[in-house]
Amino acid sequence: MAQSDFLYPENPKRRQEVNRLHQELLDCLSDSFHATNKLIGVLNTHLGCRLASTEMKRDATIKENCDIIIQAMMKIQKELQKVDEALKDKLEPTLYRKLQDIKEKETEKIAIVQKVISVILGEATSAASAVAVKLVGSNITTGIINKLVTVLAQIGASLLGSIGVAVLGLGIDMIFRAILGAVEKTQLQEAIKSYEKHLVEFKSASEKYHHAIIEVTNTVKHQMK
Repeated sequence: MAQSDFLYPENPKRRQEVNRLHQELLDCLSDSFHATNKLIGVLNTHLGCRLASTEMKRDATIKENCDIIIQAMMKIQKELQKVDEALKDKLEPTLYRKLQDIKEKETEKIAIVQKVISVILGEATSAASAVAVKLVGSNITTGIINKLVTVLAQIGASLLGSIGVAVLGLGIDMIFRAILGAVEKTQLQEAIKSYEKHLVEFKSASEKYHHAIIEVTNTVKHQMK
C-alpha cells in the first residue's frame, strides 16, 4: 500500500477506477480512428476523394489524438459539402429538396442522384449514388459527426487531454501519478466524475458514428451485388 493511502483510504479503489476509465477511453479513441479510416476508404473509392488515413499516435497526448480525429472529420465534412453543393447546382430545386426529405424513399433518392452523379464525378456507379445519398442526404454530417467532434474537443480541453496515451499501458500506479501531477489530491474524485461524464458522452456519440458508417458500407455492398 502506498504511503498516501493511509491519508486517503479510498485511493486504491480510485486507482482501479482510473485504470478502467482510461482503458475505456483508449478503446473508444482506437475505435474512432478505425471507423474514420473506414469512412475515408469509402469516400476515396466511390466519391473520388483523396483523403489520407488517420493513425493513433501512442507517443502523443489524448488531446493531440482527439485533434487528429477532429481534423480528419473536418476534411470529410469539407468533401461532403462539395458533393452537396454540386448536387444542389446540378439538380432541379424540387429534386434537390427530395434528397433532404426524410420521408422520401432511399431508392428514389439514389435514382435522383444517379441522374447527375456522372457529371459531378466524371463517371457514375450506383454505389457512388448510394454513398452520396447516405452521407449528404442525411444527418450524418450535420448531426452525428458534429456531435462527435464536440465531444472530442471537450475531452481534449479537459484534465485528461494532457495525459499521454502511452501511459495507459504502464500500469495503474503510473496512470494515477500522471493524474496526480495535474490535480491536487483533493480534486481527484471530482476529476474522475468529470471523466465519467465525458466517457458516457463519447460512447454515445461514437456508437452513433460507427452505426452510421456501417449503414453506409452495407448500402455500398448491396449496390455492388
